[in-house]
Parts: sequence; structure tokens; C-alpha cells
Amino acid sequence: MKLKFDRLALFLLTLPVYLFIFLPVSYLLLSSISTRAEILAVPIHWIPQNPTLKNYIDILTPGTDTSEVSRTFKITMKNSFIVASSVTVISLLAGSLAAYALVRIRMPMRSTLLLGIMGTRMIPEVSLVIPLYIIATRVGLYNKPIVLILTYLSFALPFAIWLMAAFFETIPIELEDAAQIDGASRLRTFFSIILPISAPGLVSTALFVFLGAWDEFFFALIFTSTITAKTVPVAIAEFTGRYVVDVGAMMTGGVLATIPPIVLSMIFARYIISGLTAGAVKG
Repeated sequence: MKLKFDRLALFLLTLPVYLFIFLPVSYLLLSSISTRAEILAVPIHWIPQNPTLKNYIDILTPGTDTSEVSRTFKITMKNSFIVASSVTVISLLAGSLAAYALVRIRMPMRSTLLLGIMGTRMIPEVSLVIPLYIIATRVGLYNKPIVLILTYLSFALPFAIWLMAAFFETIPIELEDAAQIDGASRLRTFFSIILPISAPGLVSTALFVFLGAWDEFFFALIFTSTITAKTVPVAIAEFTGRYVVDVGAMMTGGVLATIPPIVLSMIFARYIISGLTAGAVKG
């Protein structure tokens, strides 16, 4: 009896946390199938009385009377996926090689170098945007997806190096010594032994990098102005016009934008948990 009471008390204590986490998400989902009148109603209509899929239809199968932002939303999702995937692949490849070198190769001021790499991640975006903008316009990269890939790497790559270095330190060096005794080079040891063992850490790093690039708004707003390069966060912001806000389309865009990260998280949940816990304990 006491055990049941303790579980009930624990649930009641955590209930506000659950509400804080899931209530905004639930409201986002319900608002995406609500009419504009219901979304703007006072008091709030938590449950739509006249649910509709019009907002999804306007985005997924737009008609002639659909707004320009809704018609091009699918293109921005494609741009976001290309940019986020490219940043993730480059960060994993270059970041894992750099992290392995920092962990296994003896070099002076290794710890200082690691701190310096992570320190670059702490630089505010607003302090970098002006020089990056000048460089992008002068070399002809402005308004192209490649400029977002390069700028996103400025914060994604240091993060990947730092996270993978913490994970590589947990791998016993005896495995590498045994491979080198058998005649394997350091590079072959890295690709044949270290990377397969590091799969949980790689997946965790990849997901965090992908989410960071997928959700980034400031650089995407500054460096893109046409549909050929705009990403999802910029497209959602553009549902806010000068005289009117398309709240329903904005909510629907938010729901669609959350689908890829959620799907990836569900697919790789097991690797993410094991990767984070493995990187937290050394030895």
C-alpha cells in the first residue's frame, strides 16, 4: 500500500513537469487543425470544435489561391534537409578524425587546444555575422545553400570534436595496440575498430549536430533571401506578414518541421542513450 502511495505521490509531483513539456506541443498540434477563428478565440479553445486539414492541404498540395509561403514550404524543407545532412556528414567525418588525433596523438598543449576549439563554439553568432556576410558576398556564395553549410560548420564542427573526443577517451587503448601489433596502420585502426565501437557516440553527435543545423534561424535569415536557399525556420517566420499573421499555417509549418527530428530520434533512441551514458564515464 505504501509503495502505491509513493508512486502516486511521485506521479503527482512530476505532473507539472509533464504539462510544461507536452502542453505547448499539444497546443501546436491542435492549432494546426483549427480554424483561424478558433485559434484567436478568447478564451482559448484547447479542443477544436471544427477540425480541418486545410492548412496541411495548402502546404502539401497547394492550389492557386494558396499563399506564396505555403506553396514554397516544401522547397524550404528540402533545403533544410540538404543543409543539415551536409553539415552532419562533414562534422562527423572531420570532427571524429580531429577528435581522435587530439585524444591519441601526444602533442603539446592538447588540453588548451581542446578548450580553444570549444571556446570558438561560445562566440555569439551576432559577432560573426558581419565578417561572414562580407566574405560571402565577395566570393559569390550569398543566397546559396553552400553558404549555410559553411557557416553552420563554424559552430557544429567544434561541438562534434569536443563530444567525440570525450567518447574516444572511454575506449581502451589496448584495442588499438593489439591492432597495430597485427600490422594495422593508425588510420586503418581508426576506421576498422574505433569507428564501429564508437557507433553510439557517432549517432548521438550526429543527431545533435543535425538538430542544431535544422533549427538554426539567425544565419539562415541573414544569408538567404530567395526560395533557392531559404530554410524551414525562415519560412515559418515569413507566415508573419506586415498586416496579417497566418497563424494556422505557422502552426502547421511548425508541426511539419518537427517530423524529421522526431523520426530520427525514435529510430536512433537506443544509440543516443547508450552514447551519452558511455561518454559520461571514463574507463
